[in-house]
Amino acid sequence: MPQPPSRAKSIFVGCTIQAIFHELAGKKFLSPKNNFMNEPSVLDYVKAKLFPWKYNLDQWDMAEITRRSGAENPNEDFKSEVDVENRSLGTKRVHLKLNMPWYLFLALVFALIGQILLEPPGQLPVIAAIFYFFSFCMIVIAFLKKDKLFAHFPMANDQPINTELTKNQYVALIVSFIALIIAFFAFHKSGNNDLRFNSLNLFFWLLSLASFVYAMFDFRGNSPLKIRVRDMIKAKKVNLTITPWFILVAGVFILVVFFRFSQLNQILGEMFSDHAEKLLDVYDVLKGDYHVFFVRNTGREFFQFYWTALIAIVFKTGISFLSLKLGTALAGFIALPFIYKLGKELGNKWIGLLAFFFAGISYWHNLISRVGLRFPLYPMFAAPALYFLIRGLRQKRRNDFIYAGIAVGLGLHGYSSTRFLPFVILVGIILYVLHTKNKDNRLNVIFLLTILIIASFIVFLPLFKFALINPEAVNYRALTRLGTLERNYPAPVGLMFLKNLWNAVTMFFYSNGNTWVHSIPFRPALDIVSAAFFFIGNLIVIGRYIRLRNWEDIFLLMSVPLLMMPSILSLAYPEENPSLNRTSGAIIPVFILTAIGFEGLFRRFFSVSRTNLHKSLVAVIAFGLLIGSANLNYDLVFHQFNRQFMQNAWNSSQIGGVIRGFADSVGDADNAYVVPSAHWVDTRLVGIVAGFPTRDFALWPEHFAETVPVQDQKLFILKPENDEALQQLRSLYPNAALYRFDSGREGKDFLIFDVPALVAPLPIGKP
Repeated sequence: MPQPPSRAKSIFVGCTIQAIFHELAGKKFLSPKNNFMNEPSVLDYVKAKLFPWKYNLDQWDMAEITRRSGAENPNEDFKSEVDVENRSLGTKRVHLKLNMPWYLFLALVFALIGQILLEPPGQLPVIAAIFYFFSFCMIVIAFLKKDKLFAHFPMANDQPINTELTKNQYVALIVSFIALIIAFFAFHKSGNNDLRFNSLNLFFWLLSLASFVYAMFDFRGNSPLKIRVRDMIKAKKVNLTITPWFILVAGVFILVVFFRFSQLNQILGEMFSDHAEKLLDVYDVLKGDYHVFFVRNTGREFFQFYWTALIAIVFKTGISFLSLKLGTALAGFIALPFIYKLGKELGNKWIGLLAFFFAGISYWHNLISRVGLRFPLYPMFAAPALYFLIRGLRQKRRNDFIYAGIAVGLGLHGYSSTRFLPFVILVGIILYVLHTKNKDNRLNVIFLLTILIIASFIVFLPLFKFALINPEAVNYRALTRLGTLERNYPAPVGLMFLKNLWNAVTMFFYSNGNTWVHSIPFRPALDIVSAAFFFIGNLIVIGRYIRLRNWEDIFLLMSVPLLMMPSILSLAYPEENPSLNRTSGAIIPVFILTAIGFEGLFRRFFSVSRTNLHKSLVAVIAFGLLIGSANLNYDLVFHQFNRQFMQNAWNSSQIGGVIRGFADSVGDADNAYVVPSAHWVDTRLVGIVAGFPTRDFALWPEHFAETVPVQDQKLFILKPENDEALQQLRSLYPNAALYRFDSGREGKDFLIFDVPALVAPLPIGKP
């Protein structure tokens, strides 16, 4: 008798759950010879469908053949029957059974389902946590089974660290310290506690750095790049071999370039007040004001302004939003090759390329690189600093500590969040010392750390000197978030720290904060695919550390929260945590862990694939997940974020375009005005868009009467809700025309009050 549909579904769901727990318990399904009915049960059927690589129903067919034929060797009879049938049909029997590690497959499935349940709207965190727990259990099973997933790690170099210096290098070291002292005093204070670059302090500053680099440089041996360049020069030709790997890398590179620079002029489509401050500082640089620290808008380090000025000159983009965005997009892109190199150093070229891919297409890294603010400068310098630190410790390369020190020093001139990077470097050194068994290396690493510290300090010198002169300007922003300079802690400080820590480390899966200008509020920082593999990558590295005790693994794991500390330590303003900008240094380890998860699982899947068909199936699944991740991130950046940003941002570009049109046609920019209103456009941005970067077009109502003597055509732009200002203008200019500009965006229309020019009366007696 057939079962009702609802009862049948209940039986199937119950059997599905039972089948999964049978697998967790290691139970097999009933074999035909122990089954008195000689047929599979519903539970057996469900298990065969859930785990096709492990079970199939052919064995019951074999049992039935045996029962009917009475053969003593059922396998031989079954095989002969099949062979006869295959020969008669002229075909070959294809075995589709996969010898796949089912626990790893389920770990991936459970993680993906868990992250799907955390996608807004309608996030289901409790159910998602259950699925993530199942995924965790599957990885634990893999660990207990001593799966090869945890056994792969590249060997480090055990050669001794070279600490020897030549006589000339000692002389150069003395020159470096003398030049450093002169440079310190050459950076002298001018008016208003200001500090500026000039030819004298620049010369001695750069001389100190160059001399120190020469003094500490290890000239022994040749790098592979140096050898290739030397051979190329000798051969007077370039040999380019097109391999499948080259094609793959080129394809990924082109895709990432597309994600990073496509529609850059449209996304972001509007500026906000921070951009006005930045462009005014860039204007100061271009007119010859070479500040060490720019005090406008609570103070900013110098790197972005000189970088943007260079971009404006090279690409001829001028004082514009595009100059800012192009500069930050390039800064974000510069971090990616170092993420690749670090992934390769900690794994292999596949992990490096996958880390490059996931970081390059990520919604997180793309948005902070497109905003036009200093945010991508954090990973731009943290990536080379971490890469050279880890490679230097692993390969015992002294020069890498020079490079790491320079990267740290430059980073301190970039984005204030980078100030926590030296602590991350120190943690890495401590972990290395605690894990290494070579006593000489423990002592020599102090020498290497000294090189890194001195190199970074030399580069940091200008800001160090300014901090001595004006510490309030340098530290104000940090102290207002870490301390109680502006307001008291909303809860006990220890509790606030733990709460901020939890919110930060879960932002990859749940909520990246509430800041709409550089994120989609309250959604995960990672897409579904990246988050699932990031979770699995963490578990793989944890298991690998438990088994192999590599300092690199524990450092990679610890660097994620450490690099997020600039956001976590916003104790007085916990609502600002997490944020994609202050946590951006964590992009480096996060996407390397994501790549480790992806490469680890699919390496295992490929290793157990016995036929080309099986390998092709695994490759299709891998490729589909990568394309799916790219598609999700494209939608997040180019559709969802762009839509919500344009709904929230004020349309200063349209107002600036109207004024530009007015100035180029019937009027003069000096006779165009924007009437300010609360919570409306920044009138400085209007001037920048219109092509007048130093002009603020604001005109308050109390100054309306000052425009009456002007006889030329005048233009006033108002917010539609500003009725009081509109009435004042009507009383002054009763013959003016009023238009409503249709912005095409809800709530963003504005009024254009057009005052015609006064025609002067002709003199008496003249025709």
